[in-house]
Formats: sequence, C-alpha cells, structure tokens
Amino acid sequence: AGMVLSVLVILLLSVLYEAVKMGKAMLLRRALLALPRSLSQEALTEPEEGGTDPAQGRGFPVFFHRWFRYHVGQTLLHVVQVVLGYMVMLAVMSYNAWIFLGAIAGSTLGYFV
Repeated sequence: AGMVLSVLVILLLSVLYEAVKMGKAMLLRRALLALPRSLSQEALTEPEEGGTDPAQGRGFPVFFHRWFRYHVGQTLLHVVQVVLGYMVMLAVMSYNAWIFLGAIAGSTLGYFV
C-alpha cells in the first residue's frame, strides 16, 4: 500500500510539474501580448482608456506595469516548477523502478493533458 501511494504521489507531482510548465508558458505569451506593437512615443506615454492605475505618471511607460505583473507571476511559477522538478528528481534517484515509471507516466499524462 505504501509503494502504491508513493507511485501515485510521484505521478501527481509529475503531472503538476507539467501543468506549471504550461502555465508559465501561457503567462509568457500574455506578457508578450501586453507589450505594445510599436514603440512610438504615444504608445509609451499615453494612458489606457479608463486607466486609474495610481502608478501611472511615475516615469514608467503604461505597458510596463502590466508586463511587470506577468513577470512576477512567471517568477513565482518558475520557483514552483524548480521545487517540483527537484522533488521528482530526488524520488527518481531512489533507483526504484516503480517510482521511475510513475514519474515517466505522470510526465507523459501531464504533457498529454
């Protein structure tokens, strides 16, 4: 029962690792879409319609605030991804074939989903 539970936990950690990796890629896409298409002076300094961001007017371009939030989110997801990756790696380094197969199956399932 303990081995089955261990394999299931490693499988779920591997699936979660793949989900975090995909979430990080989606945040990168949103961050890139937050950047202006052109770097004209108007695009950099013009406030957005209805924008009530108190940080505007402090010398940073308008798009920078949105991009910075996405970057902070990516950073946090990166930390989670690294921690999960090391946990799965340490489990695999136990040299147990069932744990190894659980990690491979979880990674495959996570990527497929």
